[in-house]
Amino acid sequence: MKHWLIAALVFWSAPACAATASSTTPKADVVALEQVVEAFRTAVVKKDKPAFMGLLYSASIPWIGVVTDNSVKMADERRKAQSKPGIQKISGTGSATAFIDNIVESAYPVDETVDNVRIESNGDVAQVYFDYSYVSNGYKSNWGQESWQLVRTTLGWKINSVIWSMELNPVPPPPRPK
Repeated sequence: MKHWLIAALVFWSAPACAATASSTTPKADVVALEQVVEAFRTAVVKKDKPAFMGLLYSASIPWIGVVTDNSVKMADERRKAQSKPGIQKISGTGSATAFIDNIVESAYPVDETVDNVRIESNGDVAQVYFDYSYVSNGYKSNWGQESWQLVRTTLGWKINSVIWSMELNPVPPPPRPK
């Protein structure tokens, strides 16, 4: 019993964002890439556009979201009831700049959780994959998996591509005060 309790305490005290990486990924890369993930999350939470943009290789990186089939169907039904057009399954028209601008301009607090981080790197290029949840004003609006491709530059690791899946919350958000 005592060994089980110790194992449980060790497991539950581990960092929530600890990454798994292949045995060929240099340990220094794992640490540096974990720092990029946390800097991204922190920039979103703090609505810090300069810090967010500084993580990107350029402002025009691919920025593509894919809405799950169930979420498209659910959203289309809701929007049809409101006489609005449906949503697109793939959103390839957005940008990192539009994403952070929307967050910065929002009057509501936001949070993005990151779990189950997986990292692959050879020291010059990297793939980071994780589960995320996006919360606005206490409402968990969507969640899914996110994948980044990164390049190591003279200024450190930079995100060069972001794609993610998006499962929309089936429970509508609470009404916002007017």
